[in-house]
Amino acid sequence: MNKRDALLAELPPALRDRIRVRGEKGYEEARVGRVFNARRPDRFPIAVLFAQSDQDAIAGVRLAAKIGVTVSIRSGGHSWAAWSVRENALLIDLGGMGEKSLDLENKIATVNPGVSGGELNPFLKPYGLFFPGGHCPDVGLGGFLLQGGMGWNARGWGWACEQIVGIDVVTAEGNLVHADGSHHSDLFWAACGAGPGFFGVVVRFYLRVRPLARALTRSTYIYPMEAYDEVMPWIHNLHGKIAGSVETVVIGMQVPISQEIQQSQHSTVVHSLVVHALCFADSEEEAREALAPFESCPAIDRALVRDAFLPTSVEEMYDEQRRENPSGDRYAADNLWTNAPAEAAVPAIRKTFFTMPTPRTFLVWFSMAPLRPLPDMALSLQSDIYFAIYTIWQNERDDARCRQWLLEQMKSMEPISDGLYLGDSDFTTRTAKFVSDESWKRLGEIRAKYDPRGLFESYLANESAVLNKNSTV
Repeated sequence: MNKRDALLAELPPALRDRIRVRGEKGYEEARVGRVFNARRPDRFPIAVLFAQSDQDAIAGVRLAAKIGVTVSIRSGGHSWAAWSVRENALLIDLGGMGEKSLDLENKIATVNPGVSGGELNPFLKPYGLFFPGGHCPDVGLGGFLLQGGMGWNARGWGWACEQIVGIDVVTAEGNLVHADGSHHSDLFWAACGAGPGFFGVVVRFYLRVRPLARALTRSTYIYPMEAYDEVMPWIHNLHGKIAGSVETVVIGMQVPISQEIQQSQHSTVVHSLVVHALCFADSEEEAREALAPFESCPAIDRALVRDAFLPTSVEEMYDEQRRENPSGDRYAADNLWTNAPAEAAVPAIRKTFFTMPTPRTFLVWFSMAPLRPLPDMALSLQSDIYFAIYTIWQNERDDARCRQWLLEQMKSMEPISDGLYLGDSDFTTRTAKFVSDESWKRLGEIRAKYDPRGLFESYLANESAVLNKNSTV
């Protein structure tokens, strides 16, 4: 009996209306309908189970183990490489589990993995609370947190996974366990950074939430790309001195401009450097003091737009992210960490800013300095600067060109790279180190304990290629 027939034979009746088996009507929509990236993978799970409860997830894991297929998990479907879509695996989709609750006294939110930051924060807002989920509001919290969670103001508040106080996990044995610092602490350690290599189905996160900033304020400066050699050395030397309440980012992108500026630039868009500083302040005075250093740029008189000290809101932040990350487009992304000084980093990334292959492509230079020591968790690699490329296009015929450009850029920058962040990676194109050697070894030991037969899919790449990039062992 083949695996498909075995699955149908062993399928519990309670799951029949929630599963789509390959070859059945509705399978293709189940396979990729919730994949954000329109560049859909050529991989085909044996079936997709839309879990509605913990018991559904448990039943799915036990079914896969019984018939001898692997398990993959989808939370929000927003990973650029569609980590969840694996060949001949049982894909357990958690998007239908939408629990959101709040222990107001202890400021602990409880959520299912498919809940996004854009859903959780409106729920928290009436209580004056906030959780630093993904910048794009549609990102599911499951994959985001398992990969570490480079969320809002990560340089000041730390990684979002540091705010996890507990998880409920379905193990490879099909048991539901609670893991935290005192119970199954090794499994809890692994959940904070293992990403798509995590060996269990997290069905619930318990998250520490924080007060919502009372004076959310931004300063945005748009410089012509010709100012690169003035702006980038300045920001490299400044960013580590900025107040911890400020998220500091430089974006390379095509920016639509006003009619007044169009006349001087002879274009409706300008190839630009956008310096954007977002302050999570509690007063206007605090915000103005924290954002004042951005007025010191030596190219400030060349700024096409100079919007300083403007009040904003979480809703405006999310709207901007939706505009820059539209659904229905094709994406390829990659990134690096670097501690290189300005004299090495600025010229190393310069070509990428000047050769973006499509009008919608954008680059993000993100400050994490000054770095804090990380707590003991799987996530163990970070540097002062995070640099990511988001290549965006619409036509399938441009796939090879855009992906090749991205790969060439990343290869050229490898001499200054300390590794990468899983959240913006695609191991089908390029692997790189993403945890320390010690953490990689420990992850392997914990996986051998909880999933000795390899029921759960690991990283979407040749395993030896990942190993070679992540361990000297």
